[in-house]
Amino acid sequence: MKQPAMFLRIGACFLTIAAGLSMVAAAARPEATAPAHPELVVSTKWLSEHLTDPNLVIVHIGHDEQDYRAAHIPGAIYLSMDKFATSHSEPGTELLPPEELKKNLESVGIGDNSHVVYYSPDWDPMATRLFFTMDYLGHGGQAALLDGGLDQWIREKRPTSTEAGAAKPATLTVHLHPEIVAKIDSMEKLVAQADSGIVIVDARPSKRYRNGHLRGSESLYWENALASEKDPLLKSPAELRQLFAAAGVTERKKAVTYCEVGLQASYVYFLARYLGFDAAMYDGSYNEWSRAQQPAVRGDSPQ
Repeated sequence: MKQPAMFLRIGACFLTIAAGLSMVAAAARPEATAPAHPELVVSTKWLSEHLTDPNLVIVHIGHDEQDYRAAHIPGAIYLSMDKFATSHSEPGTELLPPEELKKNLESVGIGDNSHVVYYSPDWDPMATRLFFTMDYLGHGGQAALLDGGLDQWIREKRPTSTEAGAAKPATLTVHLHPEIVAKIDSMEKLVAQADSGIVIVDARPSKRYRNGHLRGSESLYWENALASEKDPLLKSPAELRQLFAAAGVTERKKAVTYCEVGLQASYVYFLARYLGFDAAMYDGSYNEWSRAQQPAVRGDSPQ
């Protein structure tokens, strides 16, 4: 009678080990590390196959329209950075008033039914700033970053155009989400009394972080999300999750990003949303923080 019982215990042990191995294998499968919102990124291949989609709006974001006219993705419409972000609006934010944002986005054909694909050859954070703006207006789910941007498009020898794109009439219904915009008063409280459920994330280069950062903030330089300086494509979702994990951001914690003026922070905010993390952005960022003579920490340590 003892021998069967022993075999039963051994069998149960093997089943436990097998179940554990199965869980490890499941975690290693691509779907286990896939982004929560894959629709927030599109490839150049996808875009090339959907250029004639009726609801597609391709947005070329920049500071100089002459660069746009020299070469852009066919059908792309130029959107100047100052049409959706400026330092001359409400103190502590670069967001324009909602009615201005609505008018300016409608002027380039962005409406309720649009599928927006955006890129900026000048600097990637200028592009993700549009995503943050659309998320604030309640339409982030219909905006996708072009992975690799115009650089990747040209590298693959895809056609470019010098003809200005024509915007279609559009109506954008605003559903504001002020909760994704962190203000200085909430940051003061968060710095003074750390919240175990919130991680402050500094999106600037490590040198800028060392020169001065908000107490308790973790460093996650936005450009580390790219394959390399010469390869502008995003790293895999698993690698991106590792970057967030190293900064202490998990599914149970909220990330509040900041940088200098709310551009680099918008990229990390975008990544957080892409992966499925709860997130907000301190729009005034370090520029407002230092102007208000708030205390800062120097060095590599959060504290």
